Amino acid sequence: MQIILTKNQKEELIRHAENAAPNESCALLFGSQDGDKVAVSDIFLTENTDKSLTRFAISNEDLLEGYQHAERNGLDVVGIFHSHPHSEAVPSDTDMRFMQINPVVWVIFSNKFAELRAYFLETRLLNVAIKIT
Repeated sequence: MQIILTKNQKEELIRHAENAAPNESCALLFGSQDGDKVAVSDIFLTENTDKSLTRFAISNEDLLEGYQHAERNGLDVVGIFHSHPHSEAVPSDTDMRFMQINPVVWVIFSNKFAELRAYFLETRLLNVAIKIT
């Protein structure tokens, strides 16, 4: 499995994570999926309403606005982005629980290690390759 981001999208996500620090940041990723390839065409930055160092939540208003934006533009929600300001870019136990009910690619940025990684949860956790175009 592979997720495709542009260089600008990657930089925008990292900037969002850096600006939200020391709290986690979050965003919705819109685009399309063709087989094992997920192409991100739009990023919808959201506020972490938990304002937490170790978890994130997206408000119902942001979710509604994001889904309406995706529908208007003929896009699907293909991923969820968030940051780990003080730890590795690996899903936490909380992330794993939410990945079960949100079966899309999860992209995590580690502020601490300046690392961007992606995952998909099937019956087990899969690493997803990130291609930057």
